Amino acid sequence: MNHSTEAIACSDRRPLDWLTVTGFKSIKSVRKLKLRRINVVIGANGSGKSNLLKVFSFLEAVRAGRLGNYVARAGGADRILHFGAKTTSELVVYMSFLEGHYQVTLVPDDCDRLVPSKDADMGIASQTQPCLDRWRLYHFHDTGCQSPLRKTCALHDNELLRPDGSNLAAFLCFLKTTHRHSYSLIRRTVRLVAPFVDDFVLRPMATNDDMIRLEWRHASSDSYFDVSSLSDGTLRFLAIATLLCQPTELLPSVILLDEPELGLHPYAVTIFSSMVKTASVNSQVVIATQSPLVLDHFEPKDVLVAERRNGATTFARPDAKRLESWLEDYSLGQLWEKNELGGRPVAETRSTRHSASRPARTKRLAAT
Repeated sequence: MNHSTEAIACSDRRPLDWLTVTGFKSIKSVRKLKLRRINVVIGANGSGKSNLLKVFSFLEAVRAGRLGNYVARAGGADRILHFGAKTTSELVVYMSFLEGHYQVTLVPDDCDRLVPSKDADMGIASQTQPCLDRWRLYHFHDTGCQSPLRKTCALHDNELLRPDGSNLAAFLCFLKTTHRHSYSLIRRTVRLVAPFVDDFVLRPMATNDDMIRLEWRHASSDSYFDVSSLSDGTLRFLAIATLLCQPTELLPSVILLDEPELGLHPYAVTIFSSMVKTASVNSQVVIATQSPLVLDHFEPKDVLVAERRNGATTFARPDAKRLESWLEDYSLGQLWEKNELGGRPVAETRSTRHSASRPARTKRLAAT
């Protein structure tokens, strides 16, 4: 694959400034949601935090000409539109970059498909094209014995790390051959969490030189080890490290990760958070998480709290000024657990209110 051409095309990495979404799944109307370099989305189960990430994968399908397939797999337009076509007549996504924009407006037709609206102004500014082509939503949840991460893959399937990590061995082989510094960084990072892994053995299979399987060398044994011998957490961390430590020119413009902390040791979560901060220098990162431990490694300005009110998802940043005195005694994750950030399950007709007064803190914490 010709990686150099791709790298040149994406040398200009304009960050996404804000986005507006109306009518997509649980998101009824979110307008001009400001995005930072790091965005850690928290919220209760079913709050809709993952739907923010799915907006990006939905647009990727639109831009790749796979809208019909996406809608069909979802069960029809009625399943994508907020509370169905009887409630929502159109789906709009508007993304603003510092020097351009991207907009799509879709409406349901009589066959339960989504089609472009004839009356809407749809389009893309040419200068945003490279960035839009490079956002990726990653899921490394499946680490079972039949998961894509554990299977053999085509040796030359190495243009980019696939969203499910199914070409992990091929991509690592490419990095080891052409980007030794990045490969070495990945190896050293993995060894922080799994010191028994000395190195990875990346070579074509003896029975088929067009295929490759992830093998590795144990730090204190000459026995043969392959991907089947890695624990779920170690394999998941390897995929995350490969994603976040790959060469700058290969990084997606927007990295989207849904609950990456699953199965990771607390120390691995610490290393993961450091990698996110480093990657955010060159890419925007959006993480949906349920982990207070992940939250502990970031600042209030990095956090987006998803709430579901009367069936509609909203997103808001915590009040950093109000939290200053609290953070003298508690971590950000602890404050989430004590409901000082919101993002807890609430009845559809109720609203959660937060006291801003310092003197009431002891009583409030005791009550929670």
